[in-house]
Amino acid sequence: MGLDERYRASVSRLNLQKVSLELGGRSIFENLDLRVEGQEKVGLVGPNGSGKSTLLRLLANEVRPDAGQVSRREGLRIGYLPQDWLVSDRSAILDFVLKSVPGKDELEQSASAREARLASLDSTADAAEWMEAAQELADLQERLQAFDEEFSPHRAKAILQGLGFHTEEMTRSLQELSGGWKMRALLAALLFQRPDLLLLDEPTNHLDIPTVAWLGRFLRHYRQAFVLVSHDRDFLNDPIDTVWSFEEGRIRVFKGNYDAYLKQCASEEELLRRRAENLARERERTLQFIERFRAKASKAAAVQSRIRQLEKQEVPVLPGEKQALAFSFPPSPRSGQRMLEVRGLDKGYGDFAIFRGVDLHVQRGERIAVLGANGTGKSTLLRLLAKALDPDAGEVVWGHQVKVGYFAQEHVDVLPMEKSVLEVACEGAAHLGISQIRGLLAAIGLGADHLEKRIGVLSGGERARSALARLLVDPGNLLILDEPTNHLDLEASEALAEALATFDGTLIFASHHRAFIRRLADQLWVIEEGKVRRYPRSLDELLEELANPGDASESETGGQGAAKDKSSRAIAGRKAKRQEAAERRRKLEPLRKASKSLETRIETLEAEQMERNEALSSPELYQDAERRREMLEAFGRAAQELDSAMEEWTRLQEELDRLEAELDEVQEESA
Repeated sequence: MGLDERYRASVSRLNLQKVSLELGGRSIFENLDLRVEGQEKVGLVGPNGSGKSTLLRLLANEVRPDAGQVSRREGLRIGYLPQDWLVSDRSAILDFVLKSVPGKDELEQSASAREARLASLDSTADAAEWMEAAQELADLQERLQAFDEEFSPHRAKAILQGLGFHTEEMTRSLQELSGGWKMRALLAALLFQRPDLLLLDEPTNHLDIPTVAWLGRFLRHYRQAFVLVSHDRDFLNDPIDTVWSFEEGRIRVFKGNYDAYLKQCASEEELLRRRAENLARERERTLQFIERFRAKASKAAAVQSRIRQLEKQEVPVLPGEKQALAFSFPPSPRSGQRMLEVRGLDKGYGDFAIFRGVDLHVQRGERIAVLGANGTGKSTLLRLLAKALDPDAGEVVWGHQVKVGYFAQEHVDVLPMEKSVLEVACEGAAHLGISQIRGLLAAIGLGADHLEKRIGVLSGGERARSALARLLVDPGNLLILDEPTNHLDLEASEALAEALATFDGTLIFASHHRAFIRRLADQLWVIEEGKVRRYPRSLDELLEELANPGDASESETGGQGAAKDKSSRAIAGRKAKRQEAAERRRKLEPLRKASKSLETRIETLEAEQMERNEALSSPELYQDAERRREMLEAFGRAAQELDSAMEEWTRLQEELDRLEAELDEVQEESA
């Protein structure tokens, strides 16, 4: 195997042919034909309950079809991240990731067995037998070396750091982690394994914005195939090149990213709509002819011909209409100008301080997104603002006639299990008509078939949407939302954003969906080191600052100081990126030369070892014990040198891969 071939992504392929599946008496899909090939990057979209997670389980071989065939390429390695997974392993985080790659234990056991066999052979052993054992051991050691090069601790640590783990945390046991951090560790293990086909079901559910951005960059440069389900539009859109869309019991395939898919759907719907209009006009003319000449005997044949023509006329089927937003907020109750004020706020748990001396104020009509890494206290801050949690010191003061509506995930647990979805939504909503409430429920994915269901029989996601709906029918004039899109599909998330855009009150929310934040927020609060600062610039600039903290300029905490001219910043930013690209190219050149030099040295060593192998296989050599000893010692020294050279070449290749990927990204940003 050549040097480059060791790092070339294997072609993955999976075929579904005439596959049908039924669950709980409901058909998920029938006669489904799908194909994943090469490095295809698929985004799987569709409304909640359409079967996206079930399809991933089918691809992962966790569900068998009722009919049809699922063929997987021989040796295909599949990595699957479900939405819910119990991690029972008690290993340290780094060890869990390192040992997640299958096969190493078997290689080590085989190598030990060959070493024992070789040691048992003495000088009187048959030369062919000795050489066979030596060659088997050399092959196994080469495979172990390649394994360690591809799945190195350095790479595992880099992935864990990208997903938010600090170096000092990597020795902690998995059992010490919360459910969300366990899922991060599982995701890290899957990314480290680099499977031929990666299946990700809502991987951003437990991630904060900086980590979502990192994962998006990782998937953009991933050299294998993946199928991704996500209701974060920006995250989904960036890395994919194919869309699988669930549409009324079938799956349609579109080439391009999610934006391209929407454009293709819009163009297709427009063409079908025009065709339907043309056929409708033709049908109307035919009906007029039939009506006009039905009673005339001389036109009987023509009338009958038109009737047969009408019966055969094709009626175009328009694609299923997207859920139209049928809800907008009524005017909110009038309040004072100052909605909320925080004075000297402290909050901690035991010896751990979350906030110290926080001062904030909120004016009427502001729309604030609360941002920060997981664990910095976003949910805690929202609970404090909603007075669902008492501070250790300081105070939260609501303004004149402020009425707060607050949504948190734990509100799901206090819903009345015996009531229906519609009954729960109607509680406290006397000012709204039933059609408005039904419109809100439909917009967030609780359609007509959900309205009479009792809360007790709903899934966790459906209960969360019911709790959200109960709040939104009577939101007050200060609405505080903690991750309101967590259980919404992509279309429902966008529908909720459109509905909230009509809310004329004050909005404070936490979300890790960039499109949701861009649509609603006019201000950003960033939580860092126990403080909350008002960020004066855009979300994209904040993401860049969080990704490159050393490059961040001095930040204003109160929104003071004039913002730099946007155009000047853009020009300066592009210039800086071009300079950065040039610097990265300069760094790449000596690495490429060193890599080429090592390749030449490795080829020389391998040729010399082949010559020694031939010499060692000669029967005459075994008549000269001294010469045989010298040859074996030379073989051992060269093998060590070859191992060292391969290790250094591997390190250079990893560094080159990383720098080249970063260079590509910088060059894109400088364009």
